[in-house]
Amino acid sequence: MELNDIKSVYFIGAGGIGMSALARYFLAKGLKVGGYDRVPTELTHRLEAEGASLHYEDNVELIEPCFKDKGSTLVVYTPAIPHDHTELRYYIEQGFELQKRAQVLGTLSRALKALCVAGTHGKTTTTTMAAHLLHESHVGCNAFLGGISKNHGTNYLYSEQSPYVVVEADEFDRSFHQLRPWATVITACDADHLDIYGTEEAYIESFEHYSSLVQNNGALILHTNLKMQARPQNGVKIYTYSRNEGDFHAENIKIGGGEIVFDYKSPLGNIDEVSLGVPVSINIENGIAALALAQLAGAEADELRAAMDSFEGVERRFDFKVKNDRHVVLSDYAHHPEEIKQSIMSLREVFDGRKLTAIFQPHLYSRTRDFYREFAESLSLLDDVVLTEIYPAREEPIEGVSSEMIYSNTHPKGEKYLINKKDVLDFVGRHYTDVLVILGAGDLDDYTNEIADIVSKQP
Repeated sequence: MELNDIKSVYFIGAGGIGMSALARYFLAKGLKVGGYDRVPTELTHRLEAEGASLHYEDNVELIEPCFKDKGSTLVVYTPAIPHDHTELRYYIEQGFELQKRAQVLGTLSRALKALCVAGTHGKTTTTTMAAHLLHESHVGCNAFLGGISKNHGTNYLYSEQSPYVVVEADEFDRSFHQLRPWATVITACDADHLDIYGTEEAYIESFEHYSSLVQNNGALILHTNLKMQARPQNGVKIYTYSRNEGDFHAENIKIGGGEIVFDYKSPLGNIDEVSLGVPVSINIENGIAALALAQLAGAEADELRAAMDSFEGVERRFDFKVKNDRHVVLSDYAHHPEEIKQSIMSLREVFDGRKLTAIFQPHLYSRTRDFYREFAESLSLLDDVVLTEIYPAREEPIEGVSSEMIYSNTHPKGEKYLINKKDVLDFVGRHYTDVLVILGAGDLDDYTNEIADIVSKQP
């Protein structure tokens, strides 16, 4: 089925962050959009307000007639949906066109000039930064983001004029192998998703294969610290970047007073006095990568400087809820040991000398089993550590795997605690906090606003 033949699109798993961005794309195109998700959320409510027809029971009878026309309906599903899902089975048995989210993004990456961000860490922030920089410039862009941009209140940006699409290139389920980037950043390839890849070697190889998919007139922007060997096609320009070295890097970095300012050095043109709208030190590297992508697309220095200063961040990525001289509360999606380490180091640098506490909800039994020692090592950089039970997401429990594995190997500078998620608010109410970060990709973030209220009332 060609995109032009599609009149309606049905999403199985419509409320996912990646799926909902695609739903918004088809809504913007004027198509009929519907779908299923397990539970209603703020995001699904927003989709319904924007015109999507959604329901929350796996029941074929609830699918509207317009989504049962095989000749004009595209069905998009997420790999997290179980194979015995009733609606998924219906569409398969009826012979409908079914595509994974990644396949649809792959088609769009061929139709437009795709600026992609891949990597174990930092891709959502870097993608959202690049999209904001281009959106605020004369170049413009379409964008499919892995988080909600706080500037734009959405995970999708639409432009009828711009030839560029900014895409978060997700390695889960090898999804990014469907893309054909015009230019891509690779931020890191530290082992993750071993439930999919099996070994670190296979995980790294998937990034090496991804690097071969860049179009032959395109560009690869590689972090200087990658473990992989790039395999670019002929004609692909290769650049490097990092905080302090590479083709793209920062100089004259000034950190203090809640601000970060640096001079951006680039073969495409230097930009002095770049001020980060979200001033945490990990965003220096994220910002360098985003600036590089935006420069390749033709954004100009004054546009980029102004846009970076106005960048408000991404929900759940260094998402500050309280920030004053007495208390700081923020949420960060970090759920891999290296991400947690970088998060803690960034907070240490910005809030030097203040007591740093984290409440961490491990994400996935398999990730906890594979990396519990590394999690413990990263969390030991904190003053105080609070651990809750594992968030299972798509997984069933694994015998013998629990947060206790991390807890028993963690040695922070101060205290450590192992509590139930339901007791988090009571715990925060009984313990004074200075700088408190809520870590993880699970549902602990649901408590963040209440935590912020409790902390704000502390003396």
